[in-house]
Amino acid sequence: MTQSPPAEFDIADMTWPPPPYQAPVPPVTGADGVRHFHGVTYATTPGYRPRLLDVQVPAGEGPFPAVVWIHGGGWLDGDRRYPPPTVPAALLHGAVLGAGLALVSIDYRHSLEAPFPAQLHDVKAAIRYVRRFAGDLGIDPERIGVWGESAGGHLAALAGLVGPGSPDGPALEGAHGVGSGATGVLAVVDWYGCSDLVALSEHPMPPMPSGVEFPDPYEALLGAAASASGFPALARAASPVTYAEGSNPPPFLLVHGTRDGLVPYSQSESLAQALTRAGGEVTLRPVDGADHIFLGSPDIASIVAESVAFLAGHLDARA
Repeated sequence: MTQSPPAEFDIADMTWPPPPYQAPVPPVTGADGVRHFHGVTYATTPGYRPRLLDVQVPAGEGPFPAVVWIHGGGWLDGDRRYPPPTVPAALLHGAVLGAGLALVSIDYRHSLEAPFPAQLHDVKAAIRYVRRFAGDLGIDPERIGVWGESAGGHLAALAGLVGPGSPDGPALEGAHGVGSGATGVLAVVDWYGCSDLVALSEHPMPPMPSGVEFPDPYEALLGAAASASGFPALARAASPVTYAEGSNPPPFLLVHGTRDGLVPYSQSESLAQALTRAGGEVTLRPVDGADHIFLGSPDIASIVAESVAFLAGHLDARA
């Protein structure tokens, strides 16, 4: 039996093909007044899973500045809903909302779905989407920052540095989702992200546990073997340090464990140096003795608090 469309549905409003994104549905409001938009489709591409984002908006009158959170996972894994296991979601989300910031958590295509720059295209598409539907979401489209960890830190840095005027800028901006519009941001927090993939590809990967198969993350991201003749050029094109010069960068906060065995601390040092040469405002915060995802740090809460304060200050949030 065929069901009739709902009364409010107007078939005259349909278009084909349908737009490569979906408008936000009405939010669910919690007892604390926080509005939750769950599983919003910000971009679609035939043959790929829809790219989704969640939005949490503080209680009260907006519009609110927004932080786009980009998860890690070696570009091969990860989920918008979960920070790294060392950082409780309640801590991170609560700190952002408590500072008067909206939180936009995004998924993006993993590297075995599509190689770089697909991941950056998706981040840019999410930013365009938030601006396009800022009124529906209760967000100020002029006050957006990005925050990522590990692979997400790398993408956050690229989002802050790559624009239409960058080398190969139009190709790196992409046209997914909303398709056009500004993707610039006012501030970047990069937790232990990769900045120079040429140097990093020569850093040995930590041994995997017996029986665990994990592709080389750099080869998977770039879609080429490290031995391929074109690999260095691909690695440079995916490296944030490539785009620092002449970029007029937004303020950056780089937070990195000094004993990170997966992404060496020197990666954040290199990006800090490149940003400084470009005349940018950059704070490099070492986490003494900490490994990747801040393993070994006794005070994760203070790292989260500093990161949120940095974003709130530069986005002019009023909690």
